This record gives sequence, C-alpha cells and structure tokens, in this order.
Amino acid sequence: MSAKPWRQRVHEEDELLEQLRIQTTEAAARRAHAYADGVDDLGTVYKVAKALNKPWTTVDQAIKKHGLNKARPDTTP
Repeated sequence: MSAKPWRQRVHEEDELLEQLRIQTTEAAARRAHAYADGVDDLGTVYKVAKALNKPWTTVDQAIKKHGLNKARPDTTP
C-alpha cells in the first residue's frame, strides 16, 4: 500500500476546507433568515434571543450581517 504524496494530501485537505467554508457561510445565512423570521413572528430581537436562550447581540448581529434588518416604523432613518 503506497501512501499518497504529501502535496496531494494537502491539496485534498484544502479542497475540503473550502467546501466546509462555503457550507458554513450558507448555513449562517440560512440561520440569519430564520432569526429574521423569528423577529417577524415574535416582534423583537430580544424575544427571539430569549426563546432560543442566546444573547440578543448574537441574533442582532447575524441579522445585520446578512442585511436582513428592516427599518422600524417608529424610528427615523
């Protein structure tokens, strides 16, 4: 049994890491959309965070990072 050359192993691991990076990015976007849907349902970031037992800043930052924050009618732009 011959082992793969180290360069090939490095290349294969780099490809795997890139696939994982893409999957992580896509999952983060889907999660942000789910958070935004939760805000639509519950009314506030705080309520969503409390329902999920997460810090409100986690929910807020995810929504903002993915451009899903909506202008609130009670605030000025």
